Amino acid sequence: MNSFRLIEGDGLVAHTCETIGYDTPWCQVHGMLLQAAKSPPGLRSEPKPFVAQTALSDYYVEYRLTAQVECPEIRRITITTLHVNIQDVFNEYGVRIMSPHYKDDPFEKIWVSKEQWFEAFVAEVMKCNSI
Repeated sequence: MNSFRLIEGDGLVAHTCETIGYDTPWCQVHGMLLQAAKSPPGLRSEPKPFVAQTALSDYYVEYRLTAQVECPEIRRITITTLHVNIQDVFNEYGVRIMSPHYKDDPFEKIWVSKEQWFEAFVAEVMKCNSI
């Protein structure tokens, strides 16, 4: 889902949602989305983009990235570049952007051990979300 909302003054607020399986640490997903939001031209660095978890579904978590676009006239280019960046960052870290579904319970438990958390993202996300 992508949506735009005009804000006071110049620019608008943009949202994009990704659904990622529970086998990926939430702090890693937050960090990757924030990393992808750092470089698109036309995306404001202030106020800082942020990530919210908007749903805990049966098979995946829904993450919503919110950022401000400077110039409404180039919003499609800005959001397209953001989506390209999201794909590139997720590919770089080996995380599939897919909503997993299955027909039967897996033989092994599906959870993320603390050893698999990406510590580089944890501190940044905790600071960003004031957790």
